[in-house]
Amino acid sequence: MIWAVMTMVEFGPLDELARDPMVTDVAVTCEGRVWADRGEGMEECLLRLPLRNPRIVREYAVQLCAQMGRRLDDACPIADASSVDGVRVHAVIAPLVPQGAAISIRFPDRGRLGLDALCGAGLFPEEWLAVLRFLVDRRARILITGGTGVGKTTLLKALLAECAANDRIVTVEEVRELGELHHGNHVSLVSREANVEGAGAVGLPELVKATLRMRPDRVILGECRGEEIVDLLRAFNSGHHGGMTTLHADGVSRVPARLVSLGLLAGVEPASMAMLAEGAFDVVLHLERQNSRRRIAQIGCLAAQGDSLVGMPAAVWGGLGRSVTPGPAWERFVGRWQS
Repeated sequence: MIWAVMTMVEFGPLDELARDPMVTDVAVTCEGRVWADRGEGMEECLLRLPLRNPRIVREYAVQLCAQMGRRLDDACPIADASSVDGVRVHAVIAPLVPQGAAISIRFPDRGRLGLDALCGAGLFPEEWLAVLRFLVDRRARILITGGTGVGKTTLLKALLAECAANDRIVTVEEVRELGELHHGNHVSLVSREANVEGAGAVGLPELVKATLRMRPDRVILGECRGEEIVDLLRAFNSGHHGGMTTLHADGVSRVPARLVSLGLLAGVEPASMAMLAEGAFDVVLHLERQNSRRRIAQIGCLAAQGDSLVGMPAAVWGGLGRSVTPGPAWERFVGRWQS
């Protein structure tokens, strides 16, 4: 299936980039310069139909967001929009930027990569392929961490593709990035902004709570960004196994600090957050990107030490051609899944 058939969004001047299966990200500057990432970092592109001035860039941003049902105007100068198939657009218009608009577009993986393909591409060593499938099959609650653009959503989708055909999967996202999962029993929930009267907003915390009344086998939160993390942890601690989510973090050891900071947004003290998180996630998969290569650098777990939460690597991988090194939590990890 080619990209032109997959998406209903009209990209106009950027259509040639939108059709390129190698393009993962596109950025448009305020004056109309266009940059694209084909896996080797951002490179400037010369379009056949250039965005010639800031006024045209602004108009283009407004029209692009409107196609995805999001306002972008003087009253709402920032828009985070997405299409049903996972194209994500973030746009900011003047006066928040000097002129015109700044546009960022992220495209989902066009090939719907599974775990086999990701292993072949070097995302993780071959011996971890069976481990990841085992974790999904045993309904482990998985936290995927890493920075921007390291492949968190790509890995999440690949893991979801390993779920049993009769699993009822309920996904919750601020904007749709997972796209179509091609799973027969899948419900996709997305948050909603308030209307022009300031009413009708539905946030992630409300949606996470709603999933528990939808008879889910797996509750999936696309990304933890705020106070919704507390509702997710409560769900995972109340007998809901097999759930997954992603989180921005610098490494397994830095996950506790990120969780505590998000918990504070919901008014949860660090000691209480540690108790919630310690029993909520069975495994942490941490992704890193070095130059153009993305990889699962660490498999780890979370543990309580007194009133604090610590993240401990169970296995560390340095990339292609390097062996896997056991971490301090290796025996704990193996013991958990051999029982």
